[in-house]
Order: sequence, then C-alpha cells, then structure tokens
Amino acid sequence: MAGRKDPYGTNRDIRDDFRAEIREFLGTRRAKVTPEQAGLPTYGGERRRVTGLRREEVALLAGISSEYYTRLERGNATGVSESVIEGIAQALQLDEAERIHLLHLLRGAGTTRPPRRRPAQQRVRPAVQRVLDSMSGTPAFVLSGRGDILATNDLGRTLYSPVYADPKRPPNNARFVFLDPQATEFFRDWDQVAGDCVAMLRAEAGRDLYDRRLTDLIGELSTRSEEFRHRWAAHNVRMHTTGVKLLHHPVVGDLDLPFETFPVGGDPSQVLLTYTAEPASPSQDALNLLASWSAANDDIERSTPADDSEPADSAETPD
Repeated sequence: MAGRKDPYGTNRDIRDDFRAEIREFLGTRRAKVTPEQAGLPTYGGERRRVTGLRREEVALLAGISSEYYTRLERGNATGVSESVIEGIAQALQLDEAERIHLLHLLRGAGTTRPPRRRPAQQRVRPAVQRVLDSMSGTPAFVLSGRGDILATNDLGRTLYSPVYADPKRPPNNARFVFLDPQATEFFRDWDQVAGDCVAMLRAEAGRDLYDRRLTDLIGELSTRSEEFRHRWAAHNVRMHTTGVKLLHHPVVGDLDLPFETFPVGGDPSQVLLTYTAEPASPSQDALNLLASWSAANDDIERSTPADDSEPADSAETPD
C-alpha cells in the first residue's frame, strides 16, 4: 500500500489498490507452502522456478480451474463464492487472521464507491476511561487499530513512560518500535514485537485501505525505517490477543507480563489491553514497586505549587 501513486486520487478505479494487495498477499502465501507441505507429489528430476506452490497447484488443491485462480490472484474478485474462498484458504494453509484478511481484501476489490476523505477522530467514551481508572493495580490501555494509545490509567502511563516520552500525540506503538532507539531496550523481545506490530497494521489496512491516518503512518514508517519496509513487504497478518510481553522499565528493571486484549463495546476499531503479573513473582514485585513509585510522583506533582509569575515579556502582546 505505501508507495502507491496518489492513494487518495479520484481519477481512477479505487479497486486497483485492493487488487494489487490481493495479488501480493496471495503470492506471498503461495511462496510459504511447499509441495511437500501441501501433500503434492514431487519428482527428483523436476526443476522448479518457485520455492512454493505454483498457481496451478493451488487451483488443483482448491478444486477450481487454474485460469479462474489466476484471475482471482490478479484481483478479479467479482462473484467469488464462499466455497472458493474456503478452498483457497485450505490450499494455502491460511490461519484465521489470514483468512479474514483475504475476505477484507476481496470485499474491498468489489467496492465501487469512493472512500470518505475525512478520517473520523478516535475518541474514548468517559465510561471506558472510568473502567481504566478503576483498575489501579493493572496497567491498562485503549488502543486503536493502528496502534495509537487513545487512553490509559496512571499505572499504564508509568509502565509505558518511554513510549510517552515522544511528544507526538497520541503515542503510537508502531512509531515507537521502529523509530525510537529506546524500543530495543524497552521491549526485550523486540523482534517479536516488531513482527506483531507490522502484522497488525497489515490486517488493519485490509479492513480499510483508505484510512488516511493509517496510510500516513505506514508511509512515515516506510520512509524512515528499512526494517519496517522489509517486514511490510512480507504481507504477514496476525491476531494478537494474548501472550506474554517481556519489558525492561528504566525504574524497576525486567518485567514478564501476561497480557489480554478485549474489544471495546460500541467501537470495533478499539481494544482494551491489560497487563498482569504472576502472583508472588519478581514481576509482581516490580509492578507493585512501579505503582508505588507512580503514586509518589503523582503526590509530588500535586503538592508542587503552580508558578503564577508572569513571563518577563508578558507586556509585549503581538498584534
């Protein structure tokens, strides 16, 4: 997506970008599956120009003609049936995230109306913020589909203080991971985190290829990070709903924190992310220490009198 000419232009078929995404996605999926993995016979003297499956082999496994599959891989998704999609998903051994991504791309390729140009401002409902604030012992965040931190509680902000050091708002996980040199120290499993970030952005792009904020972010990361460009070209997508994050906080050191994500009711593009620690573990001790440190610093900030003095040049008011 990043780097395509005039992604918001009006003098062209808006389905072209989706067709290109379908072609590139299916091509990378074919390359990941060998004939042996697909259960196809191979012959010792056969010379293959591709390491993965050929188009005709995917068609054979999916139970469709090679001509039809070739048209589909080129982005001609008109009238494709659910059974054909399932056959291709099985032939390419797609997981659930990849299957959903393919469905989104095929749906987008059938779009005939131009996208809305003005992106909607993402907001977190006050009730959701109250839920975050009530989780005093648990770092909690609300994230957008593109990785913006839309809201958090005090402990979450303290835990992610290196991310919040970037003055750009809202803070963005992907921007921090690929553009901030502190990221490789903060995320002890940086390589895994980087792969997850790109895979989630790729999945989000499949849902809405014309999200202006998303395309701006991808363009920025592609321009400034060779590592991001390399990973983006792989077309990997992933569901990232649970796991363990390995962090190194500048105040309390290493933390191994299991995380869970939950959809935010009323806004399918937002998720609630929570971190916890195993009871009586070193990570729980570190999290407790971080909570105490955060509370102490909040008390200091509240007790510091405001500076009501006027600046020296306050009398000079510009026209």
